[in-house]
This record gives sequence, C-alpha cells and structure tokens, in this order.
Amino acid sequence: MHGFGGTFFGWSFWPAIITGAFALLVRAFRHRARGPVHGCCSGALETLGQRYARGEITREQYEQMKKDLGS
Repeated sequence: MHGFGGTFFGWSFWPAIITGAFALLVRAFRHRARGPVHGCCSGALETLGQRYARGEITREQYEQMKKDLGS
C-alpha cells in the first residue's frame, strides 16, 4: 500500500477540492455583484412591460411604475 498520497484518489483529491472551492467563491462574488434587487426586479420589469403592451396600463402609469422599481 502506498497510502493516501500514492493512489489516484490521493493526487486528484486536493486539486478537485481547490477547484470546487474556487468555483463556489466565483459564484458567490458574481451573485453579490448583481445584488438581490437585480434578480427580483427583472421579472417585475418584464411583467410591467407585458401589461403595457397589452394596454392594461397607460404610458404614464408604466413610466411611474418603472421609475418606482428603480430602472
């Protein structure tokens, strides 16, 4: 037996752990950069645009609601 370091698992284990940790950090920083508001407001803006396109709200209402959402 060569022990933990001499097997295929041994030499591939730590690079896999480091790569996984790096990927999680990158994902966390990307999510933080976008901010929580971006994700929730994009759906709201899409719905608002659809309502305007269907004629459910006026242009003034659309502009005011868009402004209220921060876009």
